[in-house]
Amino acid sequence: MRTVKSKHFSEILQKNDMYRMAEFFKVLGNPTRIHILLLLMEHDTCVSELADRLCYTQSAVSHQLNILKSNKLIRQRREGKMIFYTITDQNVKLAIEKGMKYILQK
Repeated sequence: MRTVKSKHFSEILQKNDMYRMAEFFKVLGNPTRIHILLLLMEHDTCVSELADRLCYTQSAVSHQLNILKSNKLIRQRREGKMIFYTITDQNVKLAIEKGMKYILQK
């Protein structure tokens, strides 16, 4: 991972980085996925709890979780027969928090 020391992000980011960044924001461009991430910021949880809280089918929630997982925003862990989902790192939480602050200031 590169460290960011300059204020000129356009000089730091390579074209591939910009595509990855666009993909990151595209994943966040779905309200259901944002809602899932907000719930996961509260605590790790399983598909059935997310489905209950979102009022969606487990299949629909699983589909959104797979998109988040394939883009490395969340990961899963198994406890017995249950699979719990968690946010991968603080940077994902920070991005959500910054987005919330931006929206709530408007």
